[in-house]
Amino acid sequence: MQMELSQLILLRIKDPRLGFVTVTHVDVSPDLKSACVFYSVLGTEEAKRNTQMVLEKSAGFLQREIGGVLKMRNTPRLIFRLDASLEKGLEIDKILKDLKDKGEMQPEPEE
Repeated sequence: MQMELSQLILLRIKDPRLGFVTVTHVDVSPDLKSACVFYSVLGTEEAKRNTQMVLEKSAGFLQREIGGVLKMRNTPRLIFRLDASLEKGLEIDKILKDLKDKGEMQPEPEE
């Protein structure tokens, strides 16, 4: 489902407000009634808000398309959630690099 949603968002949604979206994970409920789609967007806070709005408005279309592609009789209701883990990882990496550059972080001794 993650791969198909990624392709559909990339190729079929033509809204110019849509940012550069990566579907990072999809959690489908055990009863298959809903699916939480986690995505990341590179850009400003405005780009993230616009992307969330476009995805929410496109949810019905994406749900129908997924149903056809995956040959599901009933498709889960799609719920979109911004995944901030990529940004947090980049932020942590930058902090560690800054500490290393300032000499405040000692390398681990080799055994």
